[in-house]
Formats: sequence, C-alpha cells, structure tokens
Amino acid sequence: MKKGDVVVPALFAANRDPERFENPDTFDIGRSATAHLAFGFGVHQCVGRQLARVEMRIAIPALLERFPTLRLGAPAEDIEMRTNSLAYRTGALPVAW
Repeated sequence: MKKGDVVVPALFAANRDPERFENPDTFDIGRSATAHLAFGFGVHQCVGRQLARVEMRIAIPALLERFPTLRLGAPAEDIEMRTNSLAYRTGALPVAW
C-alpha cells in the first residue's frame, strides 16, 4: 500500500476466521460473546453499542414471552446465508409459533 491508497475492509469476514472461531459459519447461541467484532474495537467502537445491547436484553425476552412457542419455521440447514460487503446474514428467517 502507498500513502493515500483507499482501503476497504471486508467487514463480513469479521468473526468468521476459523483460526479464531470454531465453526464460524454455524450459529451457536452459547458462543463466547466477548470475542466478536460486531461493534468494532478500541477507539473505533460503535457509539450505539450499549444501546443495541440494552435493546436486545429487553426485546428478545419480550418476544419470547409474547410468543413462547416461537421457533424456526424451516430446518436450520435450509436457511440461506448471504454475504455482502457489510454483513453475513440470512436472506429470510422463517419462524412459526
């Protein structure tokens, strides 16, 4: 690289290094939450990270309380994952209750 070159990181690759994360492309609800880069790192951390964490601590239990039988509406292995320059995500997430 030379001074002034534009660098575009592959953000979707964060948290998917198999040398750092065992089975990185497998959803694991019990995986350590302290090693991910979802909100950045150091001085470049997302300013909304604490709000997002609080929202999830409130929203997920409320959702499960409202829909106690909430479950995947398709086998997990049939759920398509998509990658673009910003995210590794599902194309759709069918649910049933």
